[in-house]
Amino acid sequence: MMFKPARLLVLLMASIAVPAIAQNLAVVNGKPVPSARAEVLIKQMASQGQQDTPQLRAMVKEEVINREILMQEADKRGLSNSADVKTQIDMARQSIVIRALVADQVKKNPVTDAEIKAEYDKYKAQAGDKEYNARHILVEKEEDAKAIISKLKGGAKFEELAKQSKDPGSATNGGDLDWAAPSSFVKPFSDAMVALKKGQVTETPVKTQFGYHVIKLEDVRAAKIPALEEVKPQITEQLQQQRLQAFQQALKQKAKIQ
Repeated sequence: MMFKPARLLVLLMASIAVPAIAQNLAVVNGKPVPSARAEVLIKQMASQGQQDTPQLRAMVKEEVINREILMQEADKRGLSNSADVKTQIDMARQSIVIRALVADQVKKNPVTDAEIKAEYDKYKAQAGDKEYNARHILVEKEEDAKAIISKLKGGAKFEELAKQSKDPGSATNGGDLDWAAPSSFVKPFSDAMVALKKGQVTETPVKTQFGYHVIKLEDVRAAKIPALEEVKPQITEQLQQQRLQAFQQALKQKAKIQ
């Protein structure tokens, strides 16, 4: 079969027009609304747990059309040319592009399983094989700490005296610091704590940058260290953040700031 030139041209134009129409979600007041806008919203909602359903797509389509209608009205009023609006648009653009840069940097520099394992092993070494349940009373002056130790030797209850502690997090709970590894505390505190026997109180005040402590060791137990797979997501996130901070600092050092 032979097509006349005019007929062939019509068919070619039709074949070109179909993809163009598919690229548009709708046409509002003669202005095409790209389908890509809806796809971006659907992708965002899906990442938050929404199911990609016909109902969701219909809702998103309605939202995108409504936004276009409002945007056209804003343009009619000249609001897009407002200096304040332009500044906000520029800042929003920066945020979007920076998020893309961060995602690209993370993708191109993935954290390896070997790095995660090394960080986990370091954590285990720092945590040690024991956990301690201690109480403490924190005061500003050494003489106040010595007075507390004297009262304890005289039969006073540690929990009662702990009410005067300068540590608001434990004062209302009898000075209880809950179960923790020695590495959770500053070194002078942890050194004094691990030297105690169960039920024993420090004979002299323990000085740290926070003040003077009176410490009582309640109990000791084997450390409960989570398995690698349990903490792998947290370790991965931590290492990624460290890399991103280093990346940002490296860029800042190279930048010419006047």
